[in-house]
Amino acid sequence: MSEPLRVLIIGGGGREHALAWRLAQSPLVEAIYVAPGNGGTAGDKVTNVPVKADDFETLIKLAVEAKVNLVVPGPEQPLVDGVEAVFRKVGIPVFGPTKMAARMEGSKAFSKEFMARHRIPTALYRTFTVKEYDEAVKYVEACGHRVVLKASGLAAGKGVLIPPTTAEAIQGLKEIMLERAFGTAGDEVVVEEYLEGPELSVLAFSDGYTIVPLPAAQDHKRIGEGDTGPNTGGMGAYAPAPVATSDVMTRIMKESLQPSIDGMRREGFPFVGLLFTGFMLTSSGPKVLEYNVRFGDPETEALMLLLSDDSDLAGIMVACVERRLDSVKLSFKPGYAVSIVLASAGYPGSYSKGKAITVPELPKGVHAFHAGTSTSDDGVVTAGGRVIVLSATASTLEEALRLAYQGCDAVSFEGKTLRRDIAHRALSQSSSQKTSLTYASAGVSVDAGNALVEAIKPAVKSTQRPGADGEIGGFGGCFDLKAAGFSDPLLVSGTDGVGTKLRVAIECGKHDTVGIDLVAMSVNDLMVQGAEPLYFLDYYGCSKLEVDVCADVVKGIAEGCRQAGCALIGGETAEMPGMYQGDDYDLAGFAVGAVERHLLLPQPNINPGDVLLGVPSSGIHSNGFSLVRKILQRSGLTYASPAPFSLNTTMGDVLLEPTRIYIKSLLPACRAGLIKGMSHITGGGFTENIPRVLPKGLGCYVDLAAWEHPPLFRWLMEVGNVAPHEMARTFNNGIGMVLIVGESQVNEVKQSLREAGTPVIYEMGKITDVPGVELRGVESWK
Repeated sequence: MSEPLRVLIIGGGGREHALAWRLAQSPLVEAIYVAPGNGGTAGDKVTNVPVKADDFETLIKLAVEAKVNLVVPGPEQPLVDGVEAVFRKVGIPVFGPTKMAARMEGSKAFSKEFMARHRIPTALYRTFTVKEYDEAVKYVEACGHRVVLKASGLAAGKGVLIPPTTAEAIQGLKEIMLERAFGTAGDEVVVEEYLEGPELSVLAFSDGYTIVPLPAAQDHKRIGEGDTGPNTGGMGAYAPAPVATSDVMTRIMKESLQPSIDGMRREGFPFVGLLFTGFMLTSSGPKVLEYNVRFGDPETEALMLLLSDDSDLAGIMVACVERRLDSVKLSFKPGYAVSIVLASAGYPGSYSKGKAITVPELPKGVHAFHAGTSTSDDGVVTAGGRVIVLSATASTLEEALRLAYQGCDAVSFEGKTLRRDIAHRALSQSSSQKTSLTYASAGVSVDAGNALVEAIKPAVKSTQRPGADGEIGGFGGCFDLKAAGFSDPLLVSGTDGVGTKLRVAIECGKHDTVGIDLVAMSVNDLMVQGAEPLYFLDYYGCSKLEVDVCADVVKGIAEGCRQAGCALIGGETAEMPGMYQGDDYDLAGFAVGAVERHLLLPQPNINPGDVLLGVPSSGIHSNGFSLVRKILQRSGLTYASPAPFSLNTTMGDVLLEPTRIYIKSLLPACRAGLIKGMSHITGGGFTENIPRVLPKGLGCYVDLAAWEHPPLFRWLMEVGNVAPHEMARTFNNGIGMVLIVGESQVNEVKQSLREAGTPVIYEMGKITDVPGVELRGVESWK
């Protein structure tokens, strides 16, 4: 935005006062309107307007008349009710999510299902509607662990019960579901596994693509000291929390925040605004407790003090709205900030209003942010449960607390209530005290590894063959060559991966076919030397082991081994926190085969005039995907889009079609001595791969008109504007294996392949005495 900013802040609490105070410092901001505001928000550049946060019609009228060009909703309810779309319709941008994205806070059931879909670490859970009260009770009685009860809808931060016993949990269900303690917010209830560990609040700016966290905070929900009594909207907070180490924050970003932003965008509701995520730091790592779609209160009052002087809050908000958050500076002052809430007597229950408030001059570094206050003829008076938030910043946490409590003592009103133990968790940890570390706390789950072994044992056992027993879990795998029936064998080995086809699988959430690709890439290379694959080993590397994902991959590997007739005798699963991003994983495969010495390929008798036979591929196989993904991006299609060249099939399914395994088709002809040489058409296409098996001084020609160029490759060529010669040296173009056969044995080889289940074979060229690969029939591809 080039014109001066005129900002409308919706809300009237301490959070809104802190935002108005910080926005007023921006040179970009000309005027700020707070609707309705409170007894302290009005001031430099800031005007209160008596409009309720849910009166959208009047808010729009106000915004248009005041020439507002940025709206900042404070509380969650307007966002859940769709305030972003209301202002978007009149051309005024909103720093806040759409109604669809606001469901992340508006429905705990929806957000838990979202986390499950995107494998974001969170507690085990079940959801129940009011009509399912009896089922909810049975679940609580039978689940075998302590539970937390959450009203799915909005309940002003108070819709959570943490019953210590099963009996109290059942009573809690009754209060929420039958007695309607939280009204319609309890129409659906999330029954969640009780997690133990320090809690953490992470507020982060997002433009729908980038997410940048503020210093992590810890708040104090209970009204009483020592975290006793009923829950409140929050009685205090401090930041940065010492438990939020760099390792913890790295895991939170990789495992939760970035996957959340990516997941919302992929599901069609990109998140723009401030995402406030609550975490529990469990022994197995950070787990998401809940999402909030707005600034937290009282965290915001502390965090605004930590923004560096050259970090312009208004500029940051505009950058988020304009989807360019990565273009602005966001940094923080060293030191700590604390916020302490002064509440009315009786809060969070019933309380009196209208009590006169005295706020004298405060110590340097201390700020009073009004929350539940209003103005009257007698001055500023109490008008809510949480009245004023005293915030302070200093170089140490202890000094920030001292200043904040000094401010608390200076402010007076009848019934003033506060906690005197804010930040007690941080202060109770002596600098020399260290948490006992475990392998799990470092991000590696031995239990998950054991669960994986059990999950894949049946698939592995299904690959048994003579020479291998199909058992896993030991230190190494064995193979008995004598039992496999060889007399004078040579061992042949190969290793390969799947390349960036993995990225397609990860983004499609389909992991059961890339294991077949992994096997195919190695065993097809063995076949090129005439070798029968005997056994296979795999390597799976990830940042966090997701048992179901890895099990799908290994089941695919087992299927590939069955197709190739080899045994899966072992593998390595490496869980390495920090080595991979989010849900990324990598694969490598290792195959060993054997061939009788006299049948080793290529044979020395390859001569000019020998025929090239092409065996069809099943699709792209596993090479060239970096170019494929770039072409797909250019086309504007997604993996979920229908393939324009294939009815009733998505692009993702077409691209993930597994690599064809040629062993059973070609092995009989190899054993019969009918094939002189073979070339597996992988990266490098025809021009790079065929010469690898030819004697020095020989070449070949390939007639591109000898087979129909498959529709998928024609589409890639057209959309990517890829030249025919580039296609021929990048993709297999419908031919996955090229055989070199004596002219007199062509029919016999074709018959052998037909009997082995490959009815279509193309005569696609011949060996010549000119080195290199000559492409003929190029015009047929144009």
